[in-house]
Amino acid sequence: MTSIRSIVTALICFALMFTGTVFAEEAAAKPNPALFDPGLATEKAPDVYRVKMETTAGDFIIEVHREWAPGGADRFYNLVGIGYFNDVAFFRVLAGFMAQAGFHGNPAVSKVWLNARIKDDPVKQSNYPGMVTFATGGPNTRTAQFFINYGDNSYLDASGFAPFGKVVEGFESVKELYSGYGEGEPNGKGPGQGKLYRLGNDYLEAEFPELDYITRASIVE
Repeated sequence: MTSIRSIVTALICFALMFTGTVFAEEAAAKPNPALFDPGLATEKAPDVYRVKMETTAGDFIIEVHREWAPGGADRFYNLVGIGYFNDVAFFRVLAGFMAQAGFHGNPAVSKVWLNARIKDDPVKQSNYPGMVTFATGGPNTRTAQFFINYGDNSYLDASGFAPFGKVVEGFESVKELYSGYGEGEPNGKGPGQGKLYRLGNDYLEAEFPELDYITRASIVE
């Protein structure tokens, strides 16, 4: 009888463990609601924090300083926190210039964030190698796209590109990001931003299979 009770108890424990694992996996797979509602992603960032970018070209660490660009630091902190950058491609990588990412793989998410703009920050740092900056389409248009400077792009400072962080570890991995497609269409043979916005990762995977991706971004400090 004791043996039977032990077996039953073990089976119950296993069932509970299995059920808990399934629930945990389902919770982890469920998208963060803020991905579809930028109004939920408005936390103030710490004064200094680090982000680990795990990519298909290798890992690197970005150290963000809020005093450099408060609006940019807050936005980046929230995007990382809600999992926005997971499975996001470096779709525009130009050797000697910069590597750019930020279009979400799901077009529905990109559509929501298109108009989630933040105000410009004063430029307090320069776009030197390793500095991380949000892309803009004009005054007060920063959303989710960012780039990492490869070269001395300090001439961008005068146009309002305000760095908010710097790659402090793994810059060699950043340099390994695939750059073979060059500039995007219509000026080059790389991905077209309009198509990427409308079609997401399906477009990139079908037509630009060599691109590197952020597999996971996380706050580490």
